[in-house]
Amino acid sequence: IKKALKEGTQQKRIKKLKHTYRVTTDEELLLALKPHPKSIVLAQAAIESNWGTSRFFREANNIFGMWSSNDKEPRIAAGIKRGGVQTIWLKKFASLEESVEHYYLTIGRGKHYKEFREVRSKTDNPFEILKKLDMYSERGDEYTKSLARMIRYNKLLIYDK
Repeated sequence: IKKALKEGTQQKRIKKLKHTYRVTTDEELLLALKPHPKSIVLAQAAIESNWGTSRFFREANNIFGMWSSNDKEPRIAAGIKRGGVQTIWLKKFASLEESVEHYYLTIGRGKHYKEFREVRSKTDNPFEILKKLDMYSERGDEYTKSLARMIRYNKLLIYDK
């Protein structure tokens, strides 16, 4: 896309991507599309799916613990209600590929990940980038610390090369 923007080609595809990622400028699009270190993705997948053993992963292909607030989309209920009353719903995906695509779309356009995208554009250091994932989980900073521990303990940095 960077090359297409520079050369002025693939305008239809670029327009569609801007719409999908809810951006207006070329710079915003590049920020949205820039991939982040694989170590972060792998750590999140391991934590959110409990190493592929969670019910959400097994029954809904939901590898990243993505919630659902839309009762018209496929989803499954969490086993425990928040505060004993509120049902938490998680998205149900047709495939792991769909789950991964939705994860990247969420990170690429979600308002809670704007700072994440900005930091990601300036560095490839996963430990700096993941600090801005505190909004991904209710656990906040403890979540980002867990990601850092997961990356270190499992030597996930080797996948960033």
